[in-house]
Amino acid sequence: MAAKFELYTDKAGEFRFRLKAGNGENILASEGYKQKASAENGIESVKKNASEDDRYERKETSAGKHMFNLKASNGQVIGTSQSYTSASGRDNGIESVKKNAPDAAVVEVE
Repeated sequence: MAAKFELYTDKAGEFRFRLKAGNGENILASEGYKQKASAENGIESVKKNASEDDRYERKETSAGKHMFNLKASNGQVIGTSQSYTSASGRDNGIESVKKNAPDAAVVEVE
């Protein structure tokens, strides 16, 4: 199965997207958007910025887990990863976004 962006509405009525790897695992999630078009623009921004290594902000959580944010050229966060137990797991997640996001299809889900 190929990677895909899932576009959906959350319980608060906001539009969100997540990038799922071919194995079905979530590798990147967005913030909530008031407008569907804004969420769609967010997906396009992820596709555009995914291959740029300097757009990834690698972080460690207060619990000692590892995660990353993908930022647009203006510095705004456009996607956040799950938490990983190791830095290498986080780095593999970044590589997965780089590889999968540019060509991923967009699917609307309930």
